[in-house]
Amino acid sequence: MRLTTKGRFAVTAMIDLGMRHQRGPVTLAGISERQRISLSYLEQLFGRLRRQGIVDSVRGPGGGYTLAKSLEDISVADIIRAVDEPIDATQCGGLGNCHDDRECMTHDLWMALNARIYDYLDSVNLAELVRQQLDKPAEGHAHKHDGRRIVGSAELKAVVNG
Repeated sequence: MRLTTKGRFAVTAMIDLGMRHQRGPVTLAGISERQRISLSYLEQLFGRLRRQGIVDSVRGPGGGYTLAKSLEDISVADIIRAVDEPIDATQCGGLGNCHDDRECMTHDLWMALNARIYDYLDSVNLAELVRQQLDKPAEGHAHKHDGRRIVGSAELKAVVNG
């Protein structure tokens, strides 16, 4: 099971936007440059995020994207769902037709894992991720981890990447 680049890039771009939203609309070109994500890919992702009410677009000079909700009200799961990124440990897409049109013996196990992953991603909001980034020391300095579980931790990567 993998979280594809669509979900990873969407979360990364939203953290970037969250770090800068106080200063007004943030351009996708700026996010693209800072995060090294293709501008056309960001346009696709932000179109989906806008349609789901997570971001708003501002047209014209000085335009860009703003948050449609507070940082605390946007979870990682919201972002991933908005870009249609399925996180699914089953081989059947959760439909139960994984083995000769019926559930395989481990179907319930993988469905329970899906629920736990989404519960975790629902519990992490954009405010936490932005705060973590802002609290990080400048590059090149040692960083002491406070022991909190965060998206991107080795444990979550192991679960998500199988």
